[in-house]
Amino acid sequence: MLDIKITKTTEPKAKPEKGAALGFGKIFTDHMFVMNYTEGQGWHDPRIEPFHNLSMSPAAMVYHYGQEMFEGLKAYKNENGDVFLFRPDMNAKRTNKTNDRLCIPNIPEEDFVQAVKAIVDVERDWIPTDPGTSMYIRPFIIATDEFLGVAPSKTYMFIIIVSPSGAYYASGLAPVGIWIEDEYVRAVRGGMGFAKTGGNYAASLKAQVKAHDAGYSQVLWLDGVERKYIEEVGAMNICFKINGKVVTPALNGSILPGVTRDSVINMCKYWGLEVEERKVSVDELVAAARSGELEEVFGTGTAAVISPVGKLRYKDEVMTIGDGGIGELTQKLYDTFTGIQWGRLEDPLGWRVEVK
Repeated sequence: MLDIKITKTTEPKAKPEKGAALGFGKIFTDHMFVMNYTEGQGWHDPRIEPFHNLSMSPAAMVYHYGQEMFEGLKAYKNENGDVFLFRPDMNAKRTNKTNDRLCIPNIPEEDFVQAVKAIVDVERDWIPTDPGTSMYIRPFIIATDEFLGVAPSKTYMFIIIVSPSGAYYASGLAPVGIWIEDEYVRAVRGGMGFAKTGGNYAASLKAQVKAHDAGYSQVLWLDGVERKYIEEVGAMNICFKINGKVVTPALNGSILPGVTRDSVINMCKYWGLEVEERKVSVDELVAAARSGELEEVFGTGTAAVISPVGKLRYKDEVMTIGDGGIGELTQKLYDTFTGIQWGRLEDPLGWRVEVK
């Protein structure tokens, strides 16, 4: 167990008023968690201290070789003031899978979860309570050695910052349009596609701008070799309801193993629905849309939870999903997960974790 030293700020910031427009990732709380790593010593000096800018050498390796990772999860507060996390152990496990790929030292899973709980507990008064709001939690690790050489760093910082965030859909849950990208690729097997690292997101920006310019909110990526198999959306995994079955691309090394994706698969199986994790070609998707067998499409991710998709575009073909509205299963999943996360519904699979 970590011995976390807590130093409170002497200059607390004004908290957003109830009903204020929070946006996403724009407001930060009074404190942050920090822990250092030194080769030969391991992770040390866990602490919570006032939120502040970092002072680092311009030669710090993170700036030059991109050795960094990050995670994302949320804290929720119910009407009684109870605070919950959703499956933080999954984020801890994924952190170390990313760390392994990037040659960053592992953090014991129990230490990761303890650190998240500690900073959330200190900042629990910052968690908004308006409908759909939450506190976004951003753990990340950066390489800090002052060295212009391509090698793993020998020192790191593990930091957690938290941000009160508004509802993902400010005007209510609404279907989005998705652009299926056939020019650029995000990742290939053997690369870093499964890792939660900034380089994957930098690689997605060009196509994201292209999609936005065409009036679409997200990019759906194809595989980087054959350019024919569906992988994931820029900020979430993707699921399809085809002829009554829930279908999602199988994890293959170039797809991020999303916590919400895993939760959807397990919840659907709990409900008795048939779920397939397999290769899904874009040609199959187009054919299913033309025949009417493509009944629903939705994204899964921490920020949006469940994101209904109303239309897909591939090359010159625009596919409207169902009637363009929110599918029955999509709505049920959204209502169920948000109900569990905010403590309004029973938690049959034991995913909700209270911060006490």
